[in-house]
Amino acid sequence: MNEEFYSYFESPIGIVEIVADKNNLRAVKFIDELPEETKKGNKITISARKQLKEYFSGKRKKFDIPFEFKGSKFQNEVWKALTKIPYGSVVTYQDIAKLTGNEKAVRAVGSANGKNPIPIIVPCHRVIAKNGKLSGYAGGVERKEWLIEHEAKNS
Repeated sequence: MNEEFYSYFESPIGIVEIVADKNNLRAVKFIDELPEETKKGNKITISARKQLKEYFSGKRKKFDIPFEFKGSKFQNEVWKALTKIPYGSVVTYQDIAKLTGNEKAVRAVGSANGKNPIPIIVPCHRVIAKNGKLSGYAGGVERKEWLIEHEAKNS
């Protein structure tokens, strides 16, 4: 198994844990508290932390961190489609289903969206229900709402 590296910071919407291997970002997670034990970071986690801080301050709109998806073929297609949603925009789950070439897979898109291991950087928060409602977000609907409003203010 590849060695994992970690970085942490307190964002306006909670503590963020950043996980990477030697070459790629692997995960961005919201956690309840900082770990007692200090874990080692690397250039990927340090760069991701810096870029996320810039994002939260309204200065960064695009990320340039190497990452690699580890999911099913369909999940990878959905996550790749998410990276094409422009900053400050929202699309529907149906829009993403169409982008994957499987227009009827709206629920499957929702499921894959919810399993995105790299939220914010892979902007799953920009996907909303067809009726305009903010439906599920693994980090919590309140965070999704904050992220959408944050981007609207800084567009």
